[in-house]
Amino acid sequence: MKFIRKLYDWTLSWAETRYGSPALFVMAFAESSFFPIPPDVLQIALSAGKPLRAFWYAAVSLTGSILGALLGYYIGFKLWEMTQHFFFTYIPGFTQDHFSYVQGLYEQNAFWAIFTAAVTPIPYKVFTIAAGTFSVSLLTLVIASIVGRGLRFFAVAALMYFFGAAVKNWIDRYFNGLTIVFTILLIGGFAVIKLLF
Repeated sequence: MKFIRKLYDWTLSWAETRYGSPALFVMAFAESSFFPIPPDVLQIALSAGKPLRAFWYAAVSLTGSILGALLGYYIGFKLWEMTQHFFFTYIPGFTQDHFSYVQGLYEQNAFWAIFTAAVTPIPYKVFTIAAGTFSVSLLTLVIASIVGRGLRFFAVAALMYFFGAAVKNWIDRYFNGLTIVFTILLIGGFAVIKLLF
């Protein structure tokens, strides 16, 4: 938890610089393929300081995330044989069982599987890379991601636009408990998605 807290604080620190928007873009891009902290964290911090720009930050998150999904797809499509050991060993959310399970979901309904991962705490990066590995239509990935991630990031933007700094203060106050809840959701995410398909 200390490591996650340090990573969270480091992510938030970008909100205090003039590079907040570029940092948000990079984090949203990276989270779609390997970075463990969701871009929502920085998006909330930036929006707390400037609520009127909340929807701009949502657009930055969405753009970075979709482009990152394309990188994830490329990793799965072209580089998976070379990189799978790294992902299975070092990236949270990646296991052989999860990967095989996602393959089954794609065989049932790739669009809804990607949409669900895009809008929930389920590790989205597993789905973007698996989409390339299992040759899901790139158009399906892009459309499902735009809808799911757009819904997620713009919902955060609306929350911050109307409630501003109070949301960030609440997260800071209950960070440890929220981390535990998020971890439970992360672990249970595949069980939840199993019920949906």
